Amino acid sequence: MDGIEINPSQLQPLNERQEEAVAQESPVALVYNGISHAVLMASPCQLDELALGFSLSEGIIERPGEFYGCDIQSQDLGWEVAIDIASSAMIKLKQRRRFLMGPSGCGLCGLDALENLPRPSVAIQPQPAPGMTAIREAISQLNSFQTIRQKTGATHCAAACQEDGTILQLREDVGRHNALDKLIGAQARETAAANFYIASSRASYEMVSKTISQGVPSLVCLSAATSLAISTAKAHGLNLIGFARADKHRMYSGFHHE
Repeated sequence: MDGIEINPSQLQPLNERQEEAVAQESPVALVYNGISHAVLMASPCQLDELALGFSLSEGIIERPGEFYGCDIQSQDLGWEVAIDIASSAMIKLKQRRRFLMGPSGCGLCGLDALENLPRPSVAIQPQPAPGMTAIREAISQLNSFQTIRQKTGATHCAAACQEDGTILQLREDVGRHNALDKLIGAQARETAAANFYIASSRASYEMVSKTISQGVPSLVCLSAATSLAISTAKAHGLNLIGFARADKHRMYSGFHHE
């Protein structure tokens, strides 16, 4: 050890641990008109937007006006969101008989039959996909909007963007589907419509389906797309882009400006 000097003040005892910010993840029960419908593993923030966005993207309600409000209560094991929706929407929900327990990575768990797989009921009017300049602009803004990820490194995000790539709103969650539902809920209260969504995750079937449900013409993801996501996007006229980077991306479905 000759020639090496160690300053004891620079060493930390093995039993001393630095405080570290950790992303919160909690069970969130969605209860519609007194009937439990779904339990999601989610970041326990902006749960009113999650409830509204989930209700819209899952087709439980057709428009925000059918969502009368919600009451959020902390429970011993998590959170309960008591949602009040129109009676006509509740009748349709009962008929669907969909009760699920969805971990943060999967929102389809608990379906009792393949024929109950939710499918988009609308087709999007074909529009050109965002160009490289708009995608680059959106990507350049993502980090500054992701305050939870900056502290924890453990959340996904979904953002609504204008045609030029300017971010209108961004939401974060430990689950990629939840982040998108929170964004949809937030967007439902705004007048400025999104030209495209950008998400930090892969493009799964549910991410595509939820985007289509809102009539947003393009979904841009930082990771890859799955086979069912691609076929669904093609069938419904959605521009689907994956592996989005500042200088390149992969076009799975749709078309760019000439």
